[in-house]
Amino acid sequence: MRVLVLGAGYAGVTVARRLESCLPSDAELIVVDESDSHLVQHEVHRVIRRPGLAETIRVPLTELFDRAAVRVARVEGLDREARTVHLDGGETLDYDYAAVCLGAGTAYYGLPGVEAHSLPLKRVADATAIRESFLSATDEGDTVTAVVGGAGLSGVQTAGELAALADEEDVDANITVIEQLDDVAPNFPANFRAAVRDELEARGIDIRTSTAVERATSETVETETETFTSDTFVWAGGIAGQTAMNGDRPVVRSDLRLDDYTFVVGDAARIVDADGEPVPASASAALREARTVATNLAKLVRHDVHATNEFAPRMDPYRFDVPGWIVSVGDGAVAQLGPTVLTGSAAKAMKATVGAGHLGSVGAVQNAVELVESELGA
Repeated sequence: MRVLVLGAGYAGVTVARRLESCLPSDAELIVVDESDSHLVQHEVHRVIRRPGLAETIRVPLTELFDRAAVRVARVEGLDREARTVHLDGGETLDYDYAAVCLGAGTAYYGLPGVEAHSLPLKRVADATAIRESFLSATDEGDTVTAVVGGAGLSGVQTAGELAALADEEDVDANITVIEQLDDVAPNFPANFRAAVRDELEARGIDIRTSTAVERATSETVETETETFTSDTFVWAGGIAGQTAMNGDRPVVRSDLRLDDYTFVVGDAARIVDADGEPVPASASAALREARTVATNLAKLVRHDVHATNEFAPRMDPYRFDVPGWIVSVGDGAVAQLGPTVLTGSAAKAMKATVGAGHLGSVGAVQNAVELVESELGA
């Protein structure tokens, strides 16, 4: 009996760690990821301003698991009918059950020049490239221009870090956020959106909503009504399925199964919960989805291993239930708990607690301490 966990982001690590303690002893558990470390994704924007945090927010996979075998490889394809995973280099792995936790890629929507002339923010290397692009433009002595396409949480955090970096480097900079929908953080409650807008504006960031990027060149970002000069162009305008999923983010329902043997968790899927509500792509949702998947996988494996004649086990449903939202904006933050929105030191403390809490939960206690010190010392 072999269970594969594809991807070692929030969802994959959570699924695998839970399965370690609840799978039958003779079941094989393998985690596959193209990186040898787990990345605290929602803190990667901090590396734009704090390169030293790169190691704090990464944890070697070998330190995370006691029982699971780790395979460092890129997942190139998934044959669900044959229950086979194709890895780079031509290797294949068969599975009895799999949890696809590959996350999402960046969507460029075929916009001319956008992929070629923009920088994404998915990995530490991306944050480093953004920093280098921005700082190299300061060498010329003129006003530095930066454009962030997309005002979701990633775009907001990127703009905030660039503004703070400009302040620390005493650089004259114009930073613009362009969002095609009618507000920043458009998928979140109105009071949260308003507080995020206030934080961006307080840092002198130009906000252009109801404005869609149409194309980009090496020096400009063009919309229908205006052309922006851009020394640094960061694209945070959407997510897309991974190559292994044929570029798709399939819809999965409340038990999070794509078929009888394959689950899809986190940003790799478009999830509809047990109440029929679409679930937003977020770290907090992925962590909770992963707990449901681990429980359901363990039920199925135990049922198969024991080879009983009973009916297949009933799957636990997933219901979207996240206590709130939080986003950093440079040295500030906005947090929402229930109907209450917080800013200032209270929100900053909550932001530090979230990242450190995750690191602590996977046993990276020293990393957690370092992250708190960095967040609260900013």
